[in-house]
Amino acid sequence: MRKLQKNGGAVAAVLDDEDDVASRPGPVPFRRPAVESVRPRREMVDDFTEDADTEAFLRASGRNRRIRRGLIPKTRNGWIIAGVSVGLSLVAVAAGCYTAMRYMTTSDTFRITSSQQMELDGNSHLSRAQMLSVFGEDVDRNIFHVPLQERRAQLEQMPWVEHATVMRLLPNRLRVHVTERVPVAYLRQGGDIGLIDASGVVLDIPPDAPGNARYTFPVITGIKGADAATSRQQKMQLFAAFLKDLDSDGKNTSSQLSEVDLSDPEDVKALIPYSNQDVMVHFGTQDFLKRFHKFQEHIPEWHTTYPRLSGVDMRYERQVVLQMPAKDSTVVSGPAAADATVAQNPAPSQKSAPVQVAKVNAPVKTPAPVAKVSVPVKAPAPAAKTVVVNTPARPTAPAAHKPSTKAQEKEAATRKRVEAIKAWMAKREKARSAAKATAKAE
Repeated sequence: MRKLQKNGGAVAAVLDDEDDVASRPGPVPFRRPAVESVRPRREMVDDFTEDADTEAFLRASGRNRRIRRGLIPKTRNGWIIAGVSVGLSLVAVAAGCYTAMRYMTTSDTFRITSSQQMELDGNSHLSRAQMLSVFGEDVDRNIFHVPLQERRAQLEQMPWVEHATVMRLLPNRLRVHVTERVPVAYLRQGGDIGLIDASGVVLDIPPDAPGNARYTFPVITGIKGADAATSRQQKMQLFAAFLKDLDSDGKNTSSQLSEVDLSDPEDVKALIPYSNQDVMVHFGTQDFLKRFHKFQEHIPEWHTTYPRLSGVDMRYERQVVLQMPAKDSTVVSGPAAADATVAQNPAPSQKSAPVQVAKVNAPVKTPAPVAKVSVPVKAPAPAAKTVVVNTPARPTAPAAHKPSTKAQEKEAATRKRVEAIKAWMAKREKARSAAKATAKAE
């Protein structure tokens, strides 16, 4: 059918001829329009990432702008209004801060009214009164007016205080914590006895020291409180190394020492009791335990040969130097005299005293008649051997009346503590000697 004809209201169709139908191409098959492939759903991670498409979309729509244009003034008046608003805000904030600060610094709520509002911690040798003496000016003062750094520095100037911490506890309390120094030895300076810590800081003897097991220390000499801090610290480091080496065998060997002399930083000397007398032993600066064992091994033989033996120099590898008291000018003959020779150049520390050089490992030969040999020496004054445990008490005049000043009371108390320490140390040495005599008799 090719045509449609209308006659009035009727429609007539005109059929095509057979030739026309045959020459007409066949019907076109229906084809579905090409549909774009569905984009797979993105992972959740992709939802929070910005790709090129998202960035282009946001840029085109204007959604990536962080500041709205309406907040930025575009005119001069707008800038003036914005500046005035910011200025007023700052003034309001400053006024609020000033009001709060003035309230905190003037209100009685933040005032320290008594010393009971100060918490002290860590003091075992220092009394509460000694620590509160630093904060005497802070009573009835506002807590924000207390100079914490200055108070901490004042506390650390006390000999017993190694470190201090001072903090505020609102509204009106202070907390003070101190770390005290730990004494490691007694320090003898002439007739005065004190304590000293590992850093070389000289400390006073506390009242509870006599008879207290915590204060069983060796006595050291050769350090003065007036020496430089670095010098005292170096000597105490040498002393610590000396004790550590002696006690490395686990037998507490250092307890056998009576006194340690640190006057020479190149030679550690120690007084060791033997047969009711003290022998000064020179250890040098190394191999302390090895030299101590060698001394213990040969001291009976040396003492038998030289009953007045006063010193032994153990700093040499294959020989030792035996030192006699300064008043002895002859060499005592004995079983080991055949292997001994007189040293013409004595040790530097005992120039006026003759010394005896003995071979440590030499076999004992049959003694031959030996005449007494005199060594010419200068006429020195007899060396006065001072032992801390036997130091006599300093004579003091009996007090006619009670001291009238605090300084006199403090001096009297210190003298009393020193005398108690001396008596206690003498008693300790006496008990130690008695125990050794009993063990030797058994």
